[in-house]
Amino acid sequence: MDISDVKAVVTGGASGLGEATVRYLHAAGARVAVFDRDAERGAALAQELGASVHPLDVTSEPEVQAALDAARTEMGGLNVAVNCAGIATGAKTVGRSGPHPLGSFARTIEINLVGAFNVSRLAAAMMAENAPDADGQRGVIVQTASVAAFDGQKGQSAYSASKAGVAGMTLPMARDLGALGIRVMAIAPGIFRTPMLEGLGQEIMDGLAEDVIFPRRLGRPEEFAALVSFVLSCSYLNGETIRLDGALRMPP
Repeated sequence: MDISDVKAVVTGGASGLGEATVRYLHAAGARVAVFDRDAERGAALAQELGASVHPLDVTSEPEVQAALDAARTEMGGLNVAVNCAGIATGAKTVGRSGPHPLGSFARTIEINLVGAFNVSRLAAAMMAENAPDADGQRGVIVQTASVAAFDGQKGQSAYSASKAGVAGMTLPMARDLGALGIRVMAIAPGIFRTPMLEGLGQEIMDGLAEDVIFPRRLGRPEEFAALVSFVLSCSYLNGETIRLDGALRMPP
């Protein structure tokens, strides 16, 4: 897929990995729509780039469908969906205050996993209507998993379960959509320098970087975006989760 032919929606596109992906694809000549709950930040980014913005809740079928309809009309098509929307929660299964709150566990699964599936299924239905390219390809879906899907730490039961679900649905979704000419991939980033992590302070970020094998630093959001771009351009990549982590294996 030539990036200049890409018409993409990026969830969580107003900040962090999503924003980096929006900027990277836009700079490469793609048309991009920003999907994010933060309407103000999304609008500022969209205005800067000349993109469209669509405030939504990824778990809402009507909101996602309406946003996809509008984005496809504005861009003149839809052939890529990148799911970066998500939340990070932390609580032990049983902690000092008692058992893990069930509501926060369910909310994490709902946003990180159900939300990604919701956007993917509705976007795939639209992509299926596209004319195929020379490879028979009609679209690409890129999910965001996490190394926590494989190396979950203490207090990450909810987050790890949600991201393991994202990784786990990638192959069967690719198999489901292969006959329609739609590829599905997932990226499992390690520790990346995003606004959420920067809020912890430089000392904590330096400590986290010490666990990375090489290069011994935090990941840069643009490196995630570059991998998204490569996934789009390499049509033989399908049904796999790629770790992007500097050989990091998270300690307990």
